Amino acid sequence: MNTLTLAISSSGFTFLCTAMGAAFVFALGKAKRKLFTQLSLGFSAGIMIAASVFGLLIPSIDDARNSGAGVIPPVMGFALGVLFLIVVDRLTPHMHLMAKSPEGIHSKIGKQGLLFIAITIHNIPEGMALGVVAAAAAAAGDAQGAGALIALTLGIGIQNIPEGTAVSVPYYAEGRSKGASFMLGTISGIVEPIGAVVVVLFESLVVSLMPWFLSFAAGAMLYVVVEELIPESHSLGNEENDLATISVLSGFLLMMALELTLS
Repeated sequence: MNTLTLAISSSGFTFLCTAMGAAFVFALGKAKRKLFTQLSLGFSAGIMIAASVFGLLIPSIDDARNSGAGVIPPVMGFALGVLFLIVVDRLTPHMHLMAKSPEGIHSKIGKQGLLFIAITIHNIPEGMALGVVAAAAAAAGDAQGAGALIALTLGIGIQNIPEGTAVSVPYYAEGRSKGASFMLGTISGIVEPIGAVVVVLFESLVVSLMPWFLSFAAGAMLYVVVEELIPESHSLGNEENDLATISVLSGFLLMMALELTLS
């Protein structure tokens, strides 16, 4: 398959996983499930750490070495990815799941709208990563490249399920209908297909600068993990924090197993 088909297929799958998670609003009702949210955030963090290291950073380093480019592309690409998310984080009004106050520039957007924006920001680097790895898989044209894309797609898809739930359930708890809450939870994941397609539209540039783009996506993903997911997953008591730590490590082990099995 060509790059665009790979990007649409992989990001379409992760989008459907978000919709699957949002559909839990029909079963969970208005119950508050802070521990569930924490464990989901920790699990997502573990998956994103492993995906960034095994699926993005190591291939970036290998490509840079093979091309004789040295350390500059992986290091600078990573730094640019972090800087990109810092700028987006500072300029965009949003509110994280477990936070008490909004971040970014001041706005009159309601709490649930700010939460929606936060999840959308979170999904930007994931969509970019899918597009970059799709371009790498198409350029490589071998089973290893396809396996790397499948592993990343499965990992992001798995962690998108609780994210969809984390958006839809609070909307319902605030008084919206289940149908409207489901739609809002689903739409929060639309940025992933958009991000993947935007990246592959510049396929020739991406392929020529592959180490830069791989490490850029890794830096952006790890920024989300360090700035948002891990702190928010450890915001309750000591016993709950131990469970959150286990969930982070469980997510990492799952993604590592997927990478080793499929790549």
